[in-house]
Amino acid sequence: MSHTTNRSRRAALAVAVGALLIAGTAACNPTTGSSVSTDAKPTTASSGAKSTSGGGQSSASKAAKVGDTIALKGMDTSADITVVKIVDNPAGADDYTTPDAGKRFVAVQFRIKVTGGKAYSDSPSNGAKLVDSQGQSYDADIASDTKAGTSFPAIENLALGATGLGFITFQVPTGAKITQIQFGLDSGMADQTGQWSVN
Repeated sequence: MSHTTNRSRRAALAVAVGALLIAGTAACNPTTGSSVSTDAKPTTASSGAKSTSGGGQSSASKAAKVGDTIALKGMDTSADITVVKIVDNPAGADDYTTPDAGKRFVAVQFRIKVTGGKAYSDSPSNGAKLVDSQGQSYDADIASDTKAGTSFPAIENLALGATGLGFITFQVPTGAKITQIQFGLDSGMADQTGQWSVN
């Protein structure tokens, strides 16, 4: 019983944080145009290249895939986001956690490293999406955990330079082929969204 209550509380808290960030964004951050970055951050320490915010790719960049890092900017902070791995159809964390009829779980492990601005305090699941081969997008299932690994807490608090690691769970139709993973700071309300290809 307490497990279900904890999941419900976590889900409610994540939704509340997202609503507050949306309200704050509308009040304080005029729309400057959204962009999707698919540029993987170079892995060489000597390179100072940054991902482009207009969607174009520089000569040193490559399209991000699972395992790659994308440098993202939010309203007042920036972070390097890595899609560490994707686990397709993991079992629920316990006997009571199962996907809805006709659906399966997909769990994605993200690493968040705060690189500038101020500390990160957000619900990572609010900013994550999956996209299938038909172009249909799916929001996180914030009430479910799986045996893929430890999920992010409802609110992740990271100091400048700190790193957080956790899974975000999604429910998708059984036959859906996931082709893209997306993530944005500020509960997905930041102008810039990172996008990774899934092979």
